[in-house]
Order: sequence, then C-alpha cells, then structure tokens
Amino acid sequence: MNLFRICLVALLVMLAPLSIAYASGFQLNEVGARAMGMGGAFAARANDLSAMYFNPAGLAYQMGFGASLGASMILPTSTYTNPAGSSTDMNSQTFLPPNAYIGYGMKNGLAFGIGVFVPFGLGTEWPENWVGRYEAVKTDLQTFMINPTIAYKVSDQFMIGAGLTWMWSKVTLGYHIQTFSALVPPTPAATDGQVSLDANGNAFSFNVGAIGKPTPELSIGASYRHTTKIDLEGDATFTNMALLTPFFPGGTGKATIEFPNQIWAGIAYDVTPDFSVEFDYQWVGWTTYDSLIIELPTGPVAPLPPALGGPRPLQASVKSEKAWKNSYVLRLGGEYRMKEWSFRLGFIYDTTPQPNRYVEPLLPDANRYEGTIGLGYKFSQHWSVDVAYQFISFSDRTVTGPTTGDRNEFPGTYKSSANLFGLSLGFTM
Repeated sequence: MNLFRICLVALLVMLAPLSIAYASGFQLNEVGARAMGMGGAFAARANDLSAMYFNPAGLAYQMGFGASLGASMILPTSTYTNPAGSSTDMNSQTFLPPNAYIGYGMKNGLAFGIGVFVPFGLGTEWPENWVGRYEAVKTDLQTFMINPTIAYKVSDQFMIGAGLTWMWSKVTLGYHIQTFSALVPPTPAATDGQVSLDANGNAFSFNVGAIGKPTPELSIGASYRHTTKIDLEGDATFTNMALLTPFFPGGTGKATIEFPNQIWAGIAYDVTPDFSVEFDYQWVGWTTYDSLIIELPTGPVAPLPPALGGPRPLQASVKSEKAWKNSYVLRLGGEYRMKEWSFRLGFIYDTTPQPNRYVEPLLPDANRYEGTIGLGYKFSQHWSVDVAYQFISFSDRTVTGPTTGDRNEFPGTYKSSANLFGLSLGFTM
C-alpha cells in the first residue's frame, strides 16, 4: 500500500459509518413483535399501533386508547475469508433497538398517535489487529425516529393516514491507519495510527398511506416514507500518527447523507374468520447513496517526494463514488387466531443494493433469506403480549480485485447470519 492510498484512506474514514446506514442489512424493519412474527407483511392490514411505521392509515383501526412498548434483540455474526484462505470472525455484539407507540381512536373515525422507533442501526466490530484493520475495526450507527401520526376512517372500505417524522442520527467510528517513521524511503512505523470519529445530526420528513377493503375479507394497502436528508457534523481525531502527525490535525468534519425513501404495497386476505395471509412488496430507494462528499479542514502541506505526488496536503475534502442501486423486499406472512392466542409465520427475501466493487468489512451485505415465527396472547381485557423470532441467512458474498474482476479494494468472501428476538407488551382501553 503506497503512501498516497494510505492518506486517502484516512480521509475516507468519515465515509465508513455512513455506509452502514445505506444497506438492507442495517435497515431495521423489526419495530413490532406482531408484524415481525409475520415476516413484516403488514402494510395491507396494519391493525395494531406499529401501523405508524408500516402504513399510517392502519391507525384508524384504533378505537379508544392504546399503548405498546417493545424491543428487538439482534445478534449478528460474520466471517471474512481472504483469498489466501485465512478467516476472521467478527466480534460478537448484541443490539436492543426499542419501540413505543401511543394512539387514540375516536368514534367519528379520526385517530391520532405517536410512534418512537429505530429505523436504521447496528454496527460492526472486528479484532483490533486483524488483516482488515485498515478497512474497519469498530463502527456504530444509532438512529432514533419520532413519528406523530393522524389517520381517518373515511368509510368501512377506505382509510387514510399521514405522519411527520423527526430523525436523529449518530455515528461513532474506530479505525486503524498505517503510518511512517520516514518518508524517503517510506518506512512503516512500528505501530498503527488510530482514527476516531463522533458525528451527529437530525432532520424532518414524512410518511403517508392508505388502506382499502373491496370486500370484508380482502384488504389492500400502500404506504410511502420519504427520504430523510441529514447534515452530519462531528470531530475527526487522528492519534499515534508518528511522522504524519503534523499533517493530520483532524478537526470538524461535515457530510450530508440521505436515508432512502420506501414504498410498501400489500394485499391481505382472510381465508377464514380466524386465518389471514398477506403478501407485501417493499421497494427501497438506495440510489440516494450514489456518491458522498466529505468536508474536512485542509491540513498542512506534506513534503512528499515527486514519486508520491509531490508536496501537498494529506488532509482535505474528498468525494467517494458508491453507485448503490435500488432494491426490493418480498414478504409473506400468516396469522391464525384461536380465542386469546395468535400463531404467526413469515418468510422474507431481501435483495442487497450494494455493488460487488463496494462490499467491505464495514458492511458485508448480501441477498438474504429470512424465516419468522411469532406468538400472541391476550391475557386480560386490556393487556396482551407478542413475541417473535427471526433468522436471517445471508448468501455467501465473494468479491474479487483490486485490479481485476470486481475491482474491489479488499477482496474475499463473507459469510453472515443473524438471530433476532422481538417482544411487545400492549394495553388498550
């Protein structure tokens, strides 16, 4: 790795935490245990308070006061194998994104509420001294969305809804960079430099939806969630940079990211009064991550020899091309109700938006096959509980390069999976 590329990688460290938000693997649709048990196929019915996420029109089903509190436990795993056959396991991590909803439905068909959930998140953590430490060590993305919602039951056959969203996002990154004890000739230092970044920002957006019931047994629903464009600002710090210390002063970095828009469309049918099935199509507009410009303060001019590009600043703003594509998710779910019990199953096929060229340890994404199972129990007139389990199996993802094949800068094979558990406690009156 020459000095120019090493310095460029240092400038790109601010790109890393942003990329994990723009991947299906780190988009969180598990915002309610009932929907989770049915594979997230919920846009056509949306008949609990998590409708505020899936389809705000479904809030019109609410009569009187209702509240729900829940969380998901997510346990991801990933293994990277380099072209020589050496493997590294990602460190074990556990994530607990919460969700909460409050709603009230009036007799005149008007309903309103507010939902709080985590639409994007998770992170990756690899061993400190692994072979890819210059690509990624620890990345953490946190988001938090508040979604006030209003819905109206126009008739027994048609409902509409809309919401205003406020999203806050924070990224934290730990990263290694090779540094030097001499520039002529380039002599690597005995220890790596470290990079740390903390940045955050917030923005407003909206979502809308509608549900129609051509017959009592058939329900058709669609919803749209708009992009959320967030200006991030934070501190980039470079430590243990040896000879390069004066040329990486760090400072305040800025970037604008645009979380994708989404369209949900679903059709649900009551096979019997106690058994319902639903199929959903979810489209996600990942092309918002076409490229990313990172603004950093320009650092001092480094006295590089002509072979390394001559004297110039090593710390400066940079543009990175990403070329992500739109993706889709297919969801199939069913629910069988027996007195106070409900039994649920679901299946999901989720496509990756990430081109082979940009697969990286920060985000070892791939197409996924997912299975879900859920159980609901109403243990009194006012209280209910829902639980769910979801298993995600990623297709093995092999990328080649950097000068041939996929031209990926960090070629190898990624094998990933995840176990998810959901719990929601509900109250109505």
